Amino acid sequence: MAWFIVGIVGLIAIAPFVREWFRTPVSAARGDDDGGYAQLSDGKTYYRWFGAPTSHVIVVIHGLTTPHWVFSGLVRGLNLLGYQVLAYDLYGRGLSDRPTNAQTPQFFVNQLDELLTEQGLDGPVSLMGYSMGGIIAAAFATANPARVDRVIFLATGGIDYTPGQPLRRCGNLGVIGNWLWRITGPGSLRRAAARDASHPTVIPDLEKRMADETARRGYLRSVLSAHRETLAIDLENLHRDLGKTGIPVLAIWAGDDQVIPLTAMGKMTQWNRTARHHVVEGVGHALPHAAPNEIITAITTFFREV
Repeated sequence: MAWFIVGIVGLIAIAPFVREWFRTPVSAARGDDDGGYAQLSDGKTYYRWFGAPTSHVIVVIHGLTTPHWVFSGLVRGLNLLGYQVLAYDLYGRGLSDRPTNAQTPQFFVNQLDELLTEQGLDGPVSLMGYSMGGIIAAAFATANPARVDRVIFLATGGIDYTPGQPLRRCGNLGVIGNWLWRITGPGSLRRAAARDASHPTVIPDLEKRMADETARRGYLRSVLSAHRETLAIDLENLHRDLGKTGIPVLAIWAGDDQVIPLTAMGKMTQWNRTARHHVVEGVGHALPHAAPNEIITAITTFFREV
């Protein structure tokens, strides 16, 4: 009887890892599309260009869970502002590879640096970072001020960051959290997508897209690692250092954001006194695909001022 119980416990313990093995490898999800793959030092990075070639390039950097398509509602507006848009998938998400490195800010900065070099972008570019992507944009710009002419934050992460309960709990539980996240993570992320899809959005198949993401091998591990190593760190010095570079910064916030509340705006105001701020009322953390027109309007005003 005792061996039977031990066997059952063992099966329960390994079940999430067996399930992960049977998830779809990202290579199987790749097909004919309009993007390309850059072979970088930590693996392949999927990227896609939007708009006619021009000397004005804006690189859009997505957040913790949603790949490059989260910006789909903003691309045309950015093109009309005179930008050619470069979008890409962070490692562990979308169609990019799943290296097992700790997903620290420097890890993501290295990916962006190598991608820009591979694409021949030596001159200044603008950066737009959404949620965790804002941390990457800030870190890259601070380390490479001559290569960045503007930074635009959309509900930037890492300041008064309030993750959902399952992710917060798993992030605090070490190895046990790794196991628990593999069980609770897919459902938690799909429920969040369903909530976002129940509100206005320019991505009609949002729920399906996120279901596809959670079904791919390496995605859950990447989300948990980035939560621990990038989003949950103190970023005051990073934003103070960005302010010292003199790079113009626009921070756009969501009035009903439960992940990055408006208290973050007050802190950034103290840390970078040159940053401009704009609040989009009536939307939550799904800001890029919930209010693209308001974002483009705010950016247009920003360009007139700087």
